[in-house]
Amino acid sequence: MNEAASHPLPLRVAAVVIGRNEGARLIACLRSLRAGCERLVYVDSGSSDGSAEAARALGAEVLDLDLSRPFTAARARNTGWRHALARWPDTEALQFIDGDCEIDTDWLPQASRFLVGRPDVVAVCGRRRERFPEASVYNRMCDEEWATPIGEARSCGGDVLMRAAALQAVGGYRDSLIAGEEPELCVRLRAAGGRIWRLDAEMSRHDAAMHRLGQWWQRNRRAGHAYAEGAALHGAPPERHCVAQTRRALLWGLLLPLLAGLGLLATLMGGGLPGLLPAALLLAQWLRLSRRPVPAGVNGLPDTPAWRRQRAAFSVLGKLAETAGVLTYAWRRWRGQAARLIEYK
Repeated sequence: MNEAASHPLPLRVAAVVIGRNEGARLIACLRSLRAGCERLVYVDSGSSDGSAEAARALGAEVLDLDLSRPFTAARARNTGWRHALARWPDTEALQFIDGDCEIDTDWLPQASRFLVGRPDVVAVCGRRRERFPEASVYNRMCDEEWATPIGEARSCGGDVLMRAAALQAVGGYRDSLIAGEEPELCVRLRAAGGRIWRLDAEMSRHDAAMHRLGQWWQRNRRAGHAYAEGAALHGAPPERHCVAQTRRALLWGLLLPLLAGLGLLATLMGGGLPGLLPAALLLAQWLRLSRRPVPAGVNGLPDTPAWRRQRAAFSVLGKLAETAGVLTYAWRRWRGQAARLIEYK
């Protein structure tokens, strides 16, 4: 008997996994799910490493995403959950997870019990951790990024257990989004009366596999693109979705660096010290961020002053990358062009 059958969940759950060329990480992902869920759907986006065949061998229903249309993770998830509900119409909840993640053994029982006890909650997530935070400064920053507050939340990430009926009612993810599709979906779920919740529970392990500055830059550029597009979609009151994030990116990643450069030039030409004020503000921001401790219980790595200074420097620099993403979105929108993927792996 499948182990999932010997420990039935209080809800009928189907899992939807998306990925491309994840190799051993996908196998680990599917194996972790099979311990608690028999209904598995894997949506493959043009893998060339045998991922689809490996998923079939592990008992997953495999869908090859139609790549004649632009690929997005949102479209892959929509393809997966719609197939799952057609295949198993009595499915009550859907566990979404990326193929580079591994689900925690106790997550599905805890999360499904929570949904049973809280009919007002439509999506529940937990603690996502980086599998190898010590492998690079970029992986470690990802791990700290996942440490978000417990309790009611405005949005979830890519790993989430969601009520099938609520997802259907709002039409699923927005296919066209190249990033930020989960927060955008959560805007619509909350507008429909649903609540999003983050549990104090281990949920998944993720492998960012970021070892180069260029990867980190592209990831932050993608975030900036998501902020700008999210603000364009839902930036009006009362939601003001991603408006603050977009403004911060433009302030710290465009306006102040530009003024700092002009101020430095003016000072060198005899314009006086006031021209250095924008540069002083950037320095003050770095000093302020350098005082922030690592969130409690994150990864066991030492929280040293040197690490805080390094992380703060990347935080300030990251606003430049976010600004690049904001401007990329604005340029493509002005020209009427469709968004193209910004990938870091």
